[in-house]
Amino acid sequence: MRTFELNKTFGILCLTGMFFFSACQSTYRLANVQGSKVVITDAYDKAPDSNAVAVLAPYKLKVDSIMSPVIGTCEIDMTSGHPESLLSNLVADVLWTYSNSIPGQTVDAAVINLGGLRSNLPKGEITFGTVYEILPFENTLCILSLKGKYLKSLFNDIAKVGGQGVSHVKLLISKSYNAELLGASVGGKEIDDEKVYTVATIDYLAEGNDGLVSFLRAEKRVCPEGATIRKIFLDYVKGKTAKGETITSELDGRIQVKK
Repeated sequence: MRTFELNKTFGILCLTGMFFFSACQSTYRLANVQGSKVVITDAYDKAPDSNAVAVLAPYKLKVDSIMSPVIGTCEIDMTSGHPESLLSNLVADVLWTYSNSIPGQTVDAAVINLGGLRSNLPKGEITFGTVYEILPFENTLCILSLKGKYLKSLFNDIAKVGGQGVSHVKLLISKSYNAELLGASVGGKEIDDEKVYTVATIDYLAEGNDGLVSFLRAEKRVCPEGATIRKIFLDYVKGKTAKGETITSELDGRIQVKK
């Protein structure tokens, strides 16, 4: 009987405590959030931890053996940015070319996001590591079928963020913040609202991410197995090298901002 009373008392105390703490709400509220960029440079390597270096040494050796081999040469320094850029033009063109090399597949345009390009492509030797730094994500190729009216909507999505990487497309966008699409063509021709166009992109964008929600209007989506954008780009560089060619790009006005 005494044990029952003790258990009962303990249970009451627990319930009382639960109600007490649940009733106590903090008066603190989040006022603001601040952040800053921390640039990682070789300054952090001046006094490395010897124990950490010893532990990582065998792994570093293996990674370096994979990432260090030279696979090609770049003619010029390439960066990515709005409205168009050397690097985004190159990667979008590579995606378009590869997609059209798939047996039975024809692609009208290609779209990649600037956010997916995580580094620059410097002039000089291109290594496996260089490509992994530019394209670190496991994004895979997806080919979407869109009616012309939804393709225009997609291009307006691109205009709103000031541009993305595109291929075989000409866009004219307004200069203002949250810009608008003023004109568009695909393959040098006006867009037919009812015609179905095929667009090569990556799975991340095909899901409507990065503001490209119009991709969700696609009538059909095909994502070839194992076709990561990184592998596609690696194969492109190696293919160029095998022909004795270097990697280059140009700004050709595929996205223009009205002045």
